Amino acid sequence: MVGMSYAAVPLYRLYCQATGLGGSAVAGHDSDQIETMEPVKDRIIKVTFNADVHASLHWNFRPQQTEIYVVPGETALAFYKAKNSTDKPVIGISTYNVVPFEAGQYFNKIQCFCFEEQRLNPQEEVDMPVFFFIDPEFAEDPRMVNVDLITLSYTFFEAKGGHKLPLPGYQ
Repeated sequence: MVGMSYAAVPLYRLYCQATGLGGSAVAGHDSDQIETMEPVKDRIIKVTFNADVHASLHWNFRPQQTEIYVVPGETALAFYKAKNSTDKPVIGISTYNVVPFEAGQYFNKIQCFCFEEQRLNPQEEVDMPVFFFIDPEFAEDPRMVNVDLITLSYTFFEAKGGHKLPLPGYQ
């Protein structure tokens, strides 16, 4: 039972990423799918970017752009910037969510820094890319007909042994 409880969080995280549950972006797409996607040119979506840092982590973290416009079926690249403002190395780890939550199943990240420990040396500043696309099926879903704004939000926490990250989309 103890082993199952430790495995529950990572398994649930994988489930959320695979299904888009709780605003989690869907992960794990092969290059064939990306190369054969047909963009939906008549459906423009504004994607805004948000960045938060837990109070225990003394980093400056922000998106390098506030918004971009994409169409379903085209890839897009955005950047965040993180700086360790302390005089010691610090390891951070981020979670994310997508709002509206229902759009999370169509938001596909190809490359991302989330759920991976990021070590920043004292005063070090780094760029963190997010390479993504919105699945063309977004344009066919009747629930998405009035959705023309999606927000991708990241929160960084200090990585500490024995601490668990909150699940994406849930507080």
